[in-house]
Amino acid sequence: MSGTGRTGDGHGRLGNALSSLAVAVGCVLFLGGFAWGAVVYKPYTVPTASMSPTVNAGDRVLAERIDGADVRRGDVVVFTDSVWGNQPMVKRVVGVGGDKVACCDAEGRLTINGEPVEEPYLQAQLPAGGQAAAPAAQQDFTAVVPKGQVFLLGDERSTSLDSRVHLEDPGQGSVPLSAVQARLDAVAWPSQSLIERPESFAGLPGGISAGGPLPLQLGAVVVGVVLILGGAAAGPIAARASRRGRTTGPASAR
Repeated sequence: MSGTGRTGDGHGRLGNALSSLAVAVGCVLFLGGFAWGAVVYKPYTVPTASMSPTVNAGDRVLAERIDGADVRRGDVVVFTDSVWGNQPMVKRVVGVGGDKVACCDAEGRLTINGEPVEEPYLQAQLPAGGQAAAPAAQQDFTAVVPKGQVFLLGDERSTSLDSRVHLEDPGQGSVPLSAVQARLDAVAWPSQSLIERPESFAGLPGGISAGGPLPLQLGAVVVGVVLILGGAAAGPIAARASRRGRTTGPASAR
């Protein structure tokens, strides 16, 4: 008696099992990636151009929920402070507790504790190798950041209403770390781009923050989709292969 049909059935059962496994793992990755993202990230719409060209007015962004202990220089953060109008605002942290923030040096650069800081995000719209068209701020200023607070500037220095506007307030324009709610990791719409951590702050004490988990979350979602579609397609293929195996067997046993 020939075992061809039985072998085809075995292959078909194995193919169906692998197909179901791929779909199940894909669903876990797909749903898990979305759930992880919903826990870690919160979407915001940026209302003004004060962070241009890094983030433009109307951009939808994804911000990682963090607490004040996670804030580093160079981070673009969402914060709410009563002195600033008690509305969520988006600015870049340039100074942390204990820093002396000043502008500008002879080359128009911001200085932190006397050290000049290159700010490439201010030059993002200029030709490669071009020099900044304007200094890091339009007026000279000096501020000492109290412990537990941060000093914030917009990337569009000519129009941003930031810590410079509040220099006469207690804390010289700084904001408590407790006011920080999230750190921007990506622009989601209308463009799609990650917001890089500026290396120019890396050499200062505390360094810069690590990138968020968004790439891993997106990777899990993409792999999940591939497994779901691949597993769903493999099931019928395995079934057809099993049927062909049965029909090619001998018509009778001898």
